[in-house]
Amino acid sequence: MEIKVLEHTKNRMKFELLNHTHTLANAVSKELWNDKDIEVAGYALDHPLVKNSAVMIVETSGSDPKKAVLAAIARLKKRNKEFLSNFKKAAK
Repeated sequence: MEIKVLEHTKNRMKFELLNHTHTLANAVSKELWNDKDIEVAGYALDHPLVKNSAVMIVETSGSDPKKAVLAAIARLKKRNKEFLSNFKKAAK
C-alpha cells in the first residue's frame, strides 16, 4: 500500500491512500472520531474513476495528528483481530 503525505503541520495532516477508495479511508476517518482531540476527520475522492482517497485530520489539542492516526490504526487492528477470533468461533 502506498501512502503519500500531502500536508503535515502542528495540528493538521492530510494524506492520500493510493489505489484505495472508500473502504479503508472511511474506516480510518470514522475511527479518528473516537479520539476526543479530533476536530475534523474525513476523506474525499477527487473523481470516481481515480482510485485514490485523501484523508484529512485536524487536532484541537495541538498534539501531532500523526499520533492520532497511529492510535486509530491500532484500535482498528485490535477490532479486526477480535472480529476474526469471534468469526472463527461462530463459523465452526
